[in-house]
Amino acid sequence: MRQKDRTAKQLENKLQRRIRGQKKLDMLRVAFFPIGLRYQVAMKFLFWRFSHTVLTTFCLLGLTAASGPESNIQDIGLKIGIVQRFGSQPTAKLQLEPTKGDRLKLKFQAGNKQQILVTKNPVKLETVMQALPQPAVEEMVVLGTYRTFETAEDSANKWRSQGIEVEIAQPERWQVWAKRDVYSTPLLRRLLLQNIQASNKDKVYLDTKVLQQVPQVSWVVDGKRYSPNDLEISTDKNLIRVNKSEKPENARLYSGQMNLQPNAYGTYTLVNQVPLETYLRGVVPYEIGTDAPKAALEAQAILARTYALRNLRRFAADNYQLCADTHCQVYYGLNGAAAKTDQAIASTRGKVVTYKNELVDALYSSTTGGVTASFSDVWNGDDRPYLRPVLDAATNFWNLSKQSLADEKNFHKFINIQQGFNESKWDAFRWRRETRLEDIIKDLQKFLQVKNSPHAKFKTIQAMAVVKRSESGRILELAVKTDKSTFILHKDEVRSAFAAPTSTFFYLEPLNKGKPELWGYAFIGGGLGHGVGLSQTGAQNLAKLGWSSPKILQFYYPGTQIQVLNKEIKF
Repeated sequence: MRQKDRTAKQLENKLQRRIRGQKKLDMLRVAFFPIGLRYQVAMKFLFWRFSHTVLTTFCLLGLTAASGPESNIQDIGLKIGIVQRFGSQPTAKLQLEPTKGDRLKLKFQAGNKQQILVTKNPVKLETVMQALPQPAVEEMVVLGTYRTFETAEDSANKWRSQGIEVEIAQPERWQVWAKRDVYSTPLLRRLLLQNIQASNKDKVYLDTKVLQQVPQVSWVVDGKRYSPNDLEISTDKNLIRVNKSEKPENARLYSGQMNLQPNAYGTYTLVNQVPLETYLRGVVPYEIGTDAPKAALEAQAILARTYALRNLRRFAADNYQLCADTHCQVYYGLNGAAAKTDQAIASTRGKVVTYKNELVDALYSSTTGGVTASFSDVWNGDDRPYLRPVLDAATNFWNLSKQSLADEKNFHKFINIQQGFNESKWDAFRWRRETRLEDIIKDLQKFLQVKNSPHAKFKTIQAMAVVKRSESGRILELAVKTDKSTFILHKDEVRSAFAAPTSTFFYLEPLNKGKPELWGYAFIGGGLGHGVGLSQTGAQNLAKLGWSSPKILQFYYPGTQIQVLNKEIKF
């Protein structure tokens, strides 16, 4: 055994000497290379180093563990904006508390030095409006305003294809901005705006604000007040309570550490740095509930994991990855964690849904209304082959290829069917909402004003009608005739424009209420949400019928696979 060790050691030393000699020879060769070849060699070396770094990172994150036991999969760190625009109200308050027997550790820059404060008491973050020495101008070129990130991203990609560098932001609604660090001067912004408006892009505008004051965050520890822009908060137990109200019972418990940091809107964001699997403990109970059947909980856990990893780019403009509300996934921390949901997360650890070795766009909603929608039924952009119309029922009693819901008569007939669906017993499955014309006008005017639409200056609506539907029955085009103009609302704009419908799966019925003039409209439809991908309600019904989580996921996402994270999967 010792002889084998000595032989192995000699071979190792010999190999290392050869490698060192080869490195010296390579250095001599490079020194005499022409600059072009030297550049190529350097780039190849950098590429190798980059590839090696990426592979090493994947190994550290556990992304190479597909071939090994699932228990060996390491966690991935996420950055979640749990309070996105702290300071948007003049006197905002936010309390951070340690758990019993623990202490808060606050780390920040004080001048050129890093300062650390430790306290066992709660810390109340407060903002006050601080007057500026002189007015400051803040402006950006807004290229579009949208209801959802998906539609904003499609718009951003189109601008990029025209050579314009952009970023996606969410000051309130989703917007596409000309990239601020590229169009960084008033002259560049105005030249860009002129060039775009010359192409009749009337929805593009320059958003200019003159700031007299800005929010300043501060807090008190041991009688002394501090007010740096960046703050890192941690505890020994890795648990922090966050309370946005004055009521102690409203505090939410989060794992990981917190960072209070400036965002792109002149306010602050409280960011929770948390491992992926722990993050899921604060998502699954709030997205589908703790009483759902086991298979439905497992399906939700796999989807929530897939969704998080697929959407890490959403808040790049604000230097974090995901939000904590329905614009991403609902994430409320550990208060709602339960044994059943924890078990579903643990039993599916590291599992994701893929299509051709790429993470799927893991979209899901509360209720489909009886049929799932294609991606392009709701948003602009390329369709996903695995997101297509599926009858949301355990048995296929309606042939979508022969009785397309794009046909208005077929759609009305379908809406009037109440039984046989996965969601038949759910309140949101079918609905009828009658709305006065005055309320419809107010909602539509507000929507058009936010979009900076030229159609916003109307006084009354004369008529509305569905012009075009998709094969899944979703409204693709809805025409509105006003006293000023006639225009079309497209796809998911319809949900933003009117308060009554909870999906785009509906038809309109004009109402007179016994009078000669139009009183309003009845919105008659089904479903809650966009209806793309898995129905959380439908998944629970299928689980009660004995379907497994893989079968449920493959039903709602045809042609997909469930895999354990590994370095071959594309994000």
